[in-house]
Amino acid sequence: MQTNTPSRSTIRLTRRGRLALAALGAVVAGTAVAVPLLIMNGDDDSRPTTLVIPEGWRASQVYAAVDKVLDLPPGTTKKSLPEAGLKLPDEAGGNPEGYLFPATYPLKEKATPQKLLSRMVDTADKKFNGAPIAAGAQRNAMNVYQAVTVASIVQAEAATKADMGKVARVIFNRLERGMPLQMDSTVDYALNRGAPRTTAADTEIDSPYNSYRRMGLPPTPIDNPGEDAVRAAINPTPGDWLYFVTVKPGDTRFTADYAEHQRNVAESDAQGKKASEPSKK
Repeated sequence: MQTNTPSRSTIRLTRRGRLALAALGAVVAGTAVAVPLLIMNGDDDSRPTTLVIPEGWRASQVYAAVDKVLDLPPGTTKKSLPEAGLKLPDEAGGNPEGYLFPATYPLKEKATPQKLLSRMVDTADKKFNGAPIAAGAQRNAMNVYQAVTVASIVQAEAATKADMGKVARVIFNRLERGMPLQMDSTVDYALNRGAPRTTAADTEIDSPYNSYRRMGLPPTPIDNPGEDAVRAAINPTPGDWLYFVTVKPGDTRFTADYAEHQRNVAESDAQGKKASEPSKK
């Protein structure tokens, strides 16, 4: 039976519509500008002793943070990738996106970009290559790299930890039905920006990360997901949802009914317009 789906130009099917700030550094989630989160020595020595990589940072943000914390010229860490000898899966093609694991890293004496990146990738390998993740990926007809890719989208799209399993289920439901994912976060990644709103023109860009035009998963992860997002990717919440939208903070609505989703999007737009209006005294 042939099913008719709404055209791509009529409405965005998913939208995260969120802005998150990381404590201690006021880091806008998903942006290309990195502000490293540092823990300083308590004495007169002003050198940082620890670098915190938040969940959901992109590789570009991690590179910029390492440059800053090691007081190196911008671009140094990225240029060091060929010399880092990172133990990445073959599917990554040398791109560490998704495998720069978010965690707290001590800044030891003579720290270098290569050592820090290697430590992040080694941490990811330990987290991702254990039996639970591998078995969970296989259970969902994926390999581990694909599971990390799903987790990266979950990390970018889910407004709360509680929503992660549902977002993962939307991804799987769409893949199983042969529907494009139509996730704003992948378009934002293609455009190297963190704006939570994606225009109709944005969804027409020619990029393998444009999940409005390309079927299936993007070619790589779109950020570096944390453990909660990875768990959601291998254990998605049961449900038939195909659409979701964040109407307001703490209120993300999931549905399998397109007409209901249209109403939710309209309410989300109204809430956004109301929030942007200047307050009247």
